[in-house]
Amino acid sequence: VFCCSRLAGCEGPRRLPVTLARTTAGRLPLRRWIKGAAVAFAIGVVGVAFMATTPGDDFERRFGLSWLFEVRGPIDAPDDVVVVAIDARTGSHLDLPSLPREWPRSIHARLIRNLERLGASVVVLDMDFQRSRSSAEDAELGAAIERSGRVVLFESLDGKRLPLGQLGNRASNVDEQTYGSVWVEQLIPPVPVLAEAANALGPFPLPKLNEAVYQYWAFKATTDDAATMPAAALQLHALDHYEVFARLMREANIAELKDLPPDARSLTRARPVSAVMRTLRRALKDNPQAVARLTEALHATRDEPLSPRQRQLITALVNLYAGPDTRYLNFYGPPGSVRTLPYHKVIAADEAGDESLPDLAGKIVFVGYSDLYDPGQPDRFYTVFTNEDGVDLSGVEIAATALANLLDDRELRPPDAPTSIAIVLAFGSLVGALVYLLPALVSVPLALVLGVSYGAGVQYLFNVADSWLPLATPLLLQLPLALFLGLLAQYLFERRQERQLTQAISYYLPGSIVADLTRAGGVDPVGLNRSVHATCLATDMAGFTGIAETMSPEHLAAFMNEYFEALSAPLIEHGVDVTEFRADAIMCAWTGLQSDEQLRRDAILAALGTVDAINRFSAETGRGNLSPRIGLETGEVFVGHAGGGGHFVYSIVGACANTASRIEGLNKQLGTQLLASEAVVEGFDWLLCRPLGSFLPIGNQAPVAVVEILALETAASAAQRRLCRRFARSLTLLRNGRRRLAAALLDRILDEFPDDGPARFYRERCSAQWEERLRRDGFVIRLETK
Repeated sequence: VFCCSRLAGCEGPRRLPVTLARTTAGRLPLRRWIKGAAVAFAIGVVGVAFMATTPGDDFERRFGLSWLFEVRGPIDAPDDVVVVAIDARTGSHLDLPSLPREWPRSIHARLIRNLERLGASVVVLDMDFQRSRSSAEDAELGAAIERSGRVVLFESLDGKRLPLGQLGNRASNVDEQTYGSVWVEQLIPPVPVLAEAANALGPFPLPKLNEAVYQYWAFKATTDDAATMPAAALQLHALDHYEVFARLMREANIAELKDLPPDARSLTRARPVSAVMRTLRRALKDNPQAVARLTEALHATRDEPLSPRQRQLITALVNLYAGPDTRYLNFYGPPGSVRTLPYHKVIAADEAGDESLPDLAGKIVFVGYSDLYDPGQPDRFYTVFTNEDGVDLSGVEIAATALANLLDDRELRPPDAPTSIAIVLAFGSLVGALVYLLPALVSVPLALVLGVSYGAGVQYLFNVADSWLPLATPLLLQLPLALFLGLLAQYLFERRQERQLTQAISYYLPGSIVADLTRAGGVDPVGLNRSVHATCLATDMAGFTGIAETMSPEHLAAFMNEYFEALSAPLIEHGVDVTEFRADAIMCAWTGLQSDEQLRRDAILAALGTVDAINRFSAETGRGNLSPRIGLETGEVFVGHAGGGGHFVYSIVGACANTASRIEGLNKQLGTQLLASEAVVEGFDWLLCRPLGSFLPIGNQAPVAVVEILALETAASAAQRRLCRRFARSLTLLRNGRRRLAAALLDRILDEFPDDGPARFYRERCSAQWEERLRRDGFVIRLETK
């Protein structure tokens, strides 16, 4: 956008603001790049900070992990793990009470014998045997457990808060310390006869988060690294290969394990098995060097290579002892996804001719309450695979799932903290930068494609590698946040560009026209033209020619810009609508749809302010010969674009503007500064005005009654009021044909006010020739020059 020429006052083309200029050239400014980088990094940091909070962690599980399971769907559970389920109908099948706690323990002894006969490798009884029954029943069950040699019994976990003074020698069981008390957990074994017969004992507490289960404990640090049921079952399942495992540990030169039993013959009871598992846990946990040596020994070439089964079991043991205390469950599907056999069917396996049961040789069997049809079953937990009927996974199936994950090395693997931070930070920064810096039509589809691609990649790794990367935070928090902030920033950027462009155009066009142009989205010069009622103000600089002759063009342009700056301030202050620069002159207008007293008031106040402003400017610049000349007229005008050939100027056209210009020129002949037509000041008693008579400018058809605006009534001096009274009497005498008396009165006025231009103007016309001419023209003075 370039300014129209101001002739001698032109300062050349105005430059648009830097940001706007660069943007219009198709380049982003450096500051926007810096802001884009800051916003992108902030989105990444927000994601990282949110994930570090408890709500963020829960958000990732509830929405991210659940979605991954939902999309992946059920998968096949390993055949090595089986659930023997007690449900609401088992009692009736066996002619027993409906509640398992009322059953004789001989029925469980019979089950263990049948599972042993069917070849089960390990039997895990997820049942509460803390209360003693008859000694005969307890002895029968204990004998069956001892004869099997591979039974894991449930060990309950009791926790309570104790004052520090009552802690005694249980300091190793401290879980947390708050306000002088500690949380103490204690393992409660089954009745002694069963605990002594069992090959392993273990609890199975499950951490609940908002009533849902996602994790389990492999080891419970608050109970001296006690192994839970799935971990104990895995160790018993691998006892046949204990000697191979011990040999590999010796080859790995793990000093902490030098006192381990050399073979499995001593590992037939719960206490030694528990001691060995604690030793292995403490040797391999947080000891990557030892794990690396053991893994190297596991894969070394030797004369007697390991079988695939040995390698699988030993690898599972290494991962068990070297891994974290808590692990994420890799669920196989809805209830019943782990192969489930009815309890009463296994009891019936000792009946002749029963061929309905599969071969359980080498299987790990979990026995517990699991009803696949009853939503109200006891020992149930909500998971991502709770079915539509509200049936949850039972605790025993979750324990079997945990063991299957350990056995097949398929527990979910979330990345470590640095990796998670890097992923979330990188995703948030990338999508934030895209949306902030690129146009919306490009950035939004690109950001969505990036989000879909990232989600598909996370899902693929989850499906094929059991790897759980952050999903909900990047896609449900960072992506929407990036789209919102990026699009908001682009909107604000566009608005700022529009404001800058509007400001640039407003240097040359009225504000209302600029608003019309920006709303229209294009320039239609004809559509913005209009006829309005206006009060026009024309002003010119007396003495401009003499100033122009003494200055170079560059200095003159700078001087004129300063002059126009001073002159424009009162115009803008009083809300001028249209301003048109014409060399050293200005034509401006206050416009409205109809005649309005306020338009005239604003124009008059602006004119008075302009006189004061230019007089101050003249004094400050040392240009005492500068004097403003202002003319005011009110009427109808045309405002709009005028021109052709693709070039237009915004102009004020009409008789009102022409008359204002002629009145402005009359100041030169009358020696005044501020003149107006009587129509402009009509009804304004707050002004001190001096009527100067009627004048017929060149080109006008009708004369114009002209007044000089001297001051506001409240600011007028006594001398000004006296001048107005005397001047009015002199004009009355002149009109009444009393020329000599009028001349004498004008002489007295000039004696007191020697610089009064109107008095001198009429004194020169107090002659017989002028009296006759005035009388002929009806006391209208015809102007012969503009």
